[in-house]
Amino acid sequence: MNKPFDHSLLAEFTSGYTLIAGVDEVGRGALFGPVVAAAVVLPISAIPQLVALGVKDSKQLSCLKRQELIQPLKMVVTAWHISCANVAEIDRLNIFYASLLAMKRCVMGLEVTPNICLVDGKFPIANLNLPQKTVIKGDVRSPIIAAASVLAKVWRDELIIDLAKKYPEYDLANNKGYPTAKHRLAIKQYGICAEHRRSFKPCQSLV
Repeated sequence: MNKPFDHSLLAEFTSGYTLIAGVDEVGRGALFGPVVAAAVVLPISAIPQLVALGVKDSKQLSCLKRQELIQPLKMVVTAWHISCANVAEIDRLNIFYASLLAMKRCVMGLEVTPNICLVDGKFPIANLNLPQKTVIKGDVRSPIIAAASVLAKVWRDELIIDLAKKYPEYDLANNKGYPTAKHRLAIKQYGICAEHRRSFKPCQSLV
């Protein structure tokens, strides 16, 4: 049974017009492709609309349900933006800092300025000149962060599926770049390609 969202996260805001951003990333554990972040902004008064749509943590939704939510989500939110950190940045910075960089980029790319950002995880976005609150398991606790997780997940999955046409040997359409047994075996058989994260252990011995 799914837990209800934690509405106490925004208890200090009394105006329904307060603009809240939710920020989340996907792809941290993958061996292939960028880490992708999304930010969505909407007034507090619109949060029930997200819940009514059936928005929840992207990992709790089927691929079809995530895709079906994209257009309704974009109609509910005031603004949204998606950004990423590429493989070269992941290898240079490490995945932790690359994830925060992707999140910063998506917030900075928003067309409106939120009053506060709810950031998934326990670490704030560095050098972000906006109020922010970190939320552990935010994609489960906050519908706004969950909405961001859905946008990021669908965008990244579509990117990886497109790249699978160029690199068919890695079964990317099925694993989305994550280290499945089939993906690991393909790396051993064919080596790594330009979109593999060389700093990740399964790829290091092949650099």
